[in-house]
Amino acid sequence: MAKTLSQSDQTEEQQSPRLPPSWEVLVLVSQYLEPKTLAMASCVCKSWSVSMSSDHLWEPISRAHYPSLSNLRDLTAVPYCRLYAVAHAAALRRLQPPSKPRLSLDGLVFAVTVSAKKKNSSSLVDILTTVSKPVRDLAAGVDPTGVFKFDVEINGEKSTVAAAAEVEEVKVTWNVALKGWSGVFTMMDCEGKLRFSTGAEGWFSAELPAVEFRPGAGSGIVADLKMGFGRECVEKVSVGIMSVVNWRYVTVEDGLMYLQHFLVPL
Repeated sequence: MAKTLSQSDQTEEQQSPRLPPSWEVLVLVSQYLEPKTLAMASCVCKSWSVSMSSDHLWEPISRAHYPSLSNLRDLTAVPYCRLYAVAHAAALRRLQPPSKPRLSLDGLVFAVTVSAKKKNSSSLVDILTTVSKPVRDLAAGVDPTGVFKFDVEINGEKSTVAAAAEVEEVKVTWNVALKGWSGVFTMMDCEGKLRFSTGAEGWFSAELPAVEFRPGAGSGIVADLKMGFGRECVEKVSVGIMSVVNWRYVTVEDGLMYLQHFLVPL
């Protein structure tokens, strides 16, 4: 008889609906759950979502993990669970390795033109040098430290030096183009005075537009161009991208990421 009663009780228990835990139990248990478990539990149903998303649960968690963002709660009505989610997503993005550039050195062409303006002249009258070369041909001129700096030899290119006494100032233009000239970006277009003599050097720099392509990079950078003079011509031109934060050349990868913003369609 006892065995039969036990089976009946089991059948009745199986047929009766199981009630969800009361909200008091949920609140008590939720205080011991990790943020990830709380987030998962809030997706079970509406009542669990209300219990697991309350500010009294997420405020201490947010203040413990991201105290700086938790202070925003005084300025906005966004719940603490949402502030934690935003801060956690930002922290994960910081841990991700930086993206690689889609642009390559093989797909770039450097074009440099240096023009001279003589005294008592209102226009540029003489081309001191003009050169257009694919960057892949500058392999020997790539800086061995892996920075975005290239030496362009003016072998066989148009290059002359006007009489030093006649030159008042020069204009330097440096353009970076995609192979096939499907896109072009002007790195430098400025004027200045130079001392023309064998062994002398001329230096130009131009501030570049700020582009936030990576945290801490893309702002405060300049285009850098130096010229080396021979006896009767411009012998060498060096071009690069520098950071004004430490006055060092940026890496090749950062230089490509910067140029990609202007040359590669989104």
